[in-house]
Formats: sequence, C-alpha cells, structure tokens
Amino acid sequence: MRCPYCSDSETRVTDSREGERTVRRRRECLACGRRFTTYERVESISTWVVKKDGRREAFDGQKLIEGIRKACAKRPVATEVIEGLVNEVESELLKLGPVEVPSKSIGEMVIQRLREIDDVAYVRFASVYRQFADVDNLIEEIEDYKEWKKNTSVLKHQMSLLTLD
Repeated sequence: MRCPYCSDSETRVTDSREGERTVRRRRECLACGRRFTTYERVESISTWVVKKDGRREAFDGQKLIEGIRKACAKRPVATEVIEGLVNEVESELLKLGPVEVPSKSIGEMVIQRLREIDDVAYVRFASVYRQFADVDNLIEEIEDYKEWKKNTSVLKHQMSLLTLD
C-alpha cells in the first residue's frame, strides 16, 4: 500500500475493523509518519442499474458516495457515515441477487437513510433526485419531511415512556 502523502510503500496497519462487506484499515506511513484510512470491499458487478432513459450500467458504489457527498457538502456528516449508508444500500442490493434495479429504487433507499442523518442533505439529495418542477413541489417535499420528523419524534418519545420501568 502506497502512502497518499509521500508515495512510500512502507506502511503498517494500526487498526482494522470489519464491516458487513468491507474491511476498514487505519494505516501509518513508516517514512513520513502520517496516517490514512483504506477500505477493502468485495467487488460486485452482478447488480445493474436501469437509468431513467433506459440505459443500463453496473452499480458503482463510488459514484453513489460522490452524489451523497455533494448533498452533504458543508454539513456535519462524517465520511464514515456516508460510506456506511452506501454499504447499507449495497448490502440491500446484494440480497436481491444479480438483478437489474431501477435508479429510482436506489434513490429511494438513499433518501430514506439520509432523512435520518441530516435535514439539509436530505432536501438537497431529494431536490436533485426527484427533479422538482417548481418551488411548490420543493415546499411540499419539505412539509412532508417535517410531518415525518414530527411523527418519528413523537413515536420515539412514546417508546421511551414504555421502556421506563
């Protein structure tokens, strides 16, 4: 493994954590002493994405990460959270087996998870993904989100009252 800072190939693993489909390794360069993180994942090309225009392309988790990063730009969302979200989506897709999945389904998976992570990132991703025709559609989406958030908050509060023993 080459150091991304000094390009030296002498590194050591300081920490290793296994996820469902990935291994996260924290590394330290022996030459410059800087630390960096690498991820190992099983490459899968069995899932095909059917785009809105009918084109088909292999699912690319990195492409999904970049789209979510844009929605989370300048927001307090850690890279690990974004990568965890993409890992969840990839795992869900793998459970379906080697299939063709509409891009709309993948977008919905991301939106459902983003809504629990960050309000602004959710609205940004939804506005690009759902291609709102006008401001009224955007306002309607925000109102629906506020209602969902209110209902989720009430439900969580009720559950906490039930567990007080």
